[in-house]
Amino acid sequence: MREKNSATLAVIDMQIAFAEPSSGWFIPRYEEVEAKVAQLVDAFENSVVWTKFVRDPEEQGAWADYYDRWSSFRVDKGSEQWDITLETRPEHATISLPTFSKWGSELADIAPLEARLVICGVATDCCVLSTALGAIDAGRSVTIVTDACGAVSDEAQKQTLDLLGLLSPMTTLTTTAELLKSL
Repeated sequence: MREKNSATLAVIDMQIAFAEPSSGWFIPRYEEVEAKVAQLVDAFENSVVWTKFVRDPEEQGAWADYYDRWSSFRVDKGSEQWDITLETRPEHATISLPTFSKWGSELADIAPLEARLVICGVATDCCVLSTALGAIDAGRSVTIVTDACGAVSDEAQKQTLDLLGLLSPMTTLTTTAELLKSL
């Protein structure tokens, strides 16, 4: 049985590449999402892991086609485009991967099977969705903080959240206010 407050917050890809209006990957509600994410990070204190999407310079398989489409993102992993826009703390882990899903052995080691994995960040319709599905497949109980996630459009946000809602009871959809009240 899970402890009520046993949870890890995974902050997905809150990076400059998604925050800048001039970016091809711009998330229109990024600033709104960023404010909610900051509240969650404060509440979760040390139980926070940040993720970063970074380009694999080898661009294996279909990734080459992907970066042909998004060539402005053919930058080194040290580029400021990949920088996180919020302040991280030394006690927080950061996982950098060249994949949409940030689920894998690193996140599994940080987010124990018996704990809830609370997910927020961007983009709901890509990296958030992919990470949630990987965690669910690994048997994790996943909570998506709906107003602390942002998609490429409001329509994509609604569609993705509707899809994730179908996976209940393995997923729970909540808002920042509801989650903070429950902690």
